[in-house]
Formats: sequence, C-alpha cells, structure tokens
Amino acid sequence: MVMDQVPMLSLTKPGGETQLFFVHDKNSGDKEDEVGGRNSSTPRLKRRFQFLVVGTIIFMVAISFFILKPEISGTGQDSSISASLGNQLEVAGDVVVNRVGLPPDVTKLTNGEAVAGVPVQKVVETLVQKYHVEFGRELEPGRSPWEVAAGWVTPYQVLPESTPDLGAVLHAMATAPIIAVDNGFRGTQLKLSMKLAGDQIVAFKPKWYERDYIIEGSPVSGRDRHNGEIAAFHLSRILGFRRTPLAVGRKVSFSRDIVPVASKDLLETFHETNGETCFYGRCHYCSKDNSLCTKGDILEGSVVLWLPPTVHLKAGRNPWRRTYREKLLAKWEKDDDYCNIVRQIQPFKNDSALLLDLIDTIVFDYLIGNGDRHHYEVMDGVSDGMLVMLDNGKSFGNPYQDERSILAPLYQCCSIRYSTWQKLLSLQNNVLGSILREVLRSDPIHPVLTPQHFRAIDRRLEKVLQEVEKCIKVKGLNSVILEAKAKDSEDDNW
Repeated sequence: MVMDQVPMLSLTKPGGETQLFFVHDKNSGDKEDEVGGRNSSTPRLKRRFQFLVVGTIIFMVAISFFILKPEISGTGQDSSISASLGNQLEVAGDVVVNRVGLPPDVTKLTNGEAVAGVPVQKVVETLVQKYHVEFGRELEPGRSPWEVAAGWVTPYQVLPESTPDLGAVLHAMATAPIIAVDNGFRGTQLKLSMKLAGDQIVAFKPKWYERDYIIEGSPVSGRDRHNGEIAAFHLSRILGFRRTPLAVGRKVSFSRDIVPVASKDLLETFHETNGETCFYGRCHYCSKDNSLCTKGDILEGSVVLWLPPTVHLKAGRNPWRRTYREKLLAKWEKDDDYCNIVRQIQPFKNDSALLLDLIDTIVFDYLIGNGDRHHYEVMDGVSDGMLVMLDNGKSFGNPYQDERSILAPLYQCCSIRYSTWQKLLSLQNNVLGSILREVLRSDPIHPVLTPQHFRAIDRRLEKVLQEVEKCIKVKGLNSVILEAKAKDSEDDNW
C-alpha cells in the first residue's frame, strides 16, 4: 500500500511523541487496517479502535477547556483580582504596564455591604487595628524618638508601613519640653519654628478656625488649618503613600512654653489686644492687622516633624500650578490635551515615576480638598526618590465642595499607579472615612475633623474611581493603569 494514499490521524502525546493511526478506507479494497503497526482484522477490533480515537479526542478537548477556562472567562473571584493583575505586569521603558485586560465590570466593586466579598465592618476593624496609634507607648531607655524617626526616612518613604513605635514618637512631639521658639521658615502662612528637648526641630501651625468653620471661595482660600495637617498625615498612611511628615496635635501655654524661650525677632511681633496676647510672626502675608490672638493662655496647634538634617529637598514647579490671579486661567485650565505637553518634558517623560507620584499626590489633595500644591519637593541627589507631600494646611476647609479641577493631572493624563488604584478600590463603600475617623481618636486634640469631612472623603473617593473608570472606557485598562519600576527601600548608599 502506498503511504500517501492511506488516510491517517496523528495525535501528540503529552511528552511530545507523535503516534500515527492508519484508518481503514472501505473504498481501497484492502482487507487489513494498520493501527500503530499492529493488525486489526475483525470488525470488533475496528470498532474498539474507533471508540478509542473518539474518546481520546474528547478527553483532550475537555482537559484543554478546563485549563484555559480562567483565560476564556476573563473573571474570577473578586478577592483574586489584585493577585491576577500583579502576576501579569511587564516592564516597558520607565514603567511597568498592565497587560491583563480585565473587563470593566471586575475593576470596580458594586456591593455596598462588602469589599471584595468581605463585610465592610470586618474590613474596617482589620485596617483600624493595623493603623491604630498607641499614643501612650514608650521607647526603651536610651532610645531617642528623634533618632527612631530619622531612621525611618529613606528616599522612598517617611515612615514604614507599620511600626509600634509611631505612637511613642508622636507622643514625644506632643509633650517634649520646648527649649526654643522662633519665627517659622519661609512661606505665606504664619507658623512657628520650635526646638524640642533633644534638639529636634518641628514646625508649629496654630489654630485659626473652629472645627465646623466652612471656608468659602476658591480651593486656595483661607488660612492654614492646623487640624488638616494631622488628618492628612494619617490619611497618607492609610492610602499607603507614607510620604507626609509626621504630624500631631498639641496645646501649649503662651506664658510658660512660648514667651520664656521665644527669640527677640518673634517677641517683637507680640502685642496685647482686648486683654488677649496676640502675635503675627514673619511670613509673606504676616502683619499686625492679621494677628493671631490666644483665648486665655492656651494655644492649640499642630506639630509637624522636620525631616532629618541629612535630607535636602529640591523644589520643582507643579505643571498644574494655579495662577493665583482672579479670572486668569493657567494653560492646563484651557487645554484638555495639556498632559501631552507635560509628557514631552523632563522629568515627566514616558509616564515617569515622578509623574505617577504627582498623580498620587493630586488624588490625595482631592480627597483632603487641597488646591494649593503649587510646587513639589523631591530629595536632592536622589534620581528616583519620592515626591514628599509637604504643607497640607490648605485642606479640610469645605466638606461640601468637591473641586474637580484638583484632579486635572488624573483626567488629562488618564494614568494612575496600579498600587494606588488597587488601594482605592479596597477602601470603597465608606471604608476610608471610617478608618480615618477611628485612627484620629488617639490624637491629643481629638476630634480632629467633623463627621461631614469623613463623609466628604468617602464621596470624593468614589468620584476619583469614576474618573479612572471613564479613562479605562476610552483608552483601555492597559493604557491607564501603570506601575513604576519597583523601588528598593533598602538603599545601601542612603
């Protein structure tokens, strides 16, 4: 029999070996069928062989479908979304781009009673326990809280994700003796520079407003809110940014804590009005007409820990800076394609880590209502270090106003860091506000925020995710969800 005249079926075994089956052709006139080199001369053997072939094919098809089913369906358990995405990231230039292509319906959570299948209350309890501050905690004898805090700072974070010593450091900031007070560093707002026992420098932002006071006007209106600095610090921890300097509430006695150790330059701004001690300090907008007066002898404020003296910051101009002039719009406010211009210049080319840091920061600013991020600060001499989220005093001014323009870098660039997106998804359904409310209970000037501000944070979070969803629908998941290359938090050269 000529080989190429015989009908054949080939099957490949799992090991890669190919087995040929010569199938009987009833029109050929042959009396024998060759099956793998063995004779099959009876109808019973022929039928057995046919059943074997058909069964083998069905079995292989079934196994293939079972293996590929997750890829075909494109879905899975909600709790595995993050893991499945994380396993399908690839390096592309300066960023890691998501290539998984999940359908839009699995990139959001819609059940108001659960987060990824876990009851909201359970999620809140777990995360509150994680971010709770044990304010009365004490360090072991001989350990300096300032050295502990300085040791946390790396080019990529101000403090670790979780440390029981945070409560001890914040407690020291709120209670350590004040050994010197001077006018604050440069800036537009009144603040004091304090030196605490152990030679630690901190910034003290005094209280101007009651908690329920509403700041009307533009996103940059009003004076700094001391409580905003405290809430912003803890919010940055919960969001996983950890790029905001430590902040805590403190009440000081003017007669006992300030006047005896105040500098001559600061004392020159002190005066008495209607029986109250007032002062105005030195700053861009500081003047006697804008003095701050105490109520009694106690002055409330926030203490912000200065970064270690070994850390030098370099400021850059925020491409989305406001003009600070009425009726004069910035270029980004008139050009929806403005991000394409930003992406052509250093240091923001190719969706760099700095651009993603900046987008992280404006998401953070939108949540706290801060429209005053006119500059950004990075660590000098560190090529890929973090954007430090300094000066968050223009926050939590109006819980009823959601200023969408703050989000311009997000909706114009249509890009967001993968880890940020996943964190925001996990904090939906009023989880974020609930966690922040509980964490802030340990601060010495509790309550830090009103209930309206916690509701505003949750509402704004949903709006951020809506903006991301709009971008995904237009540009696709792969183009929107990005991840900068992993940074080594243990830099031997630091």
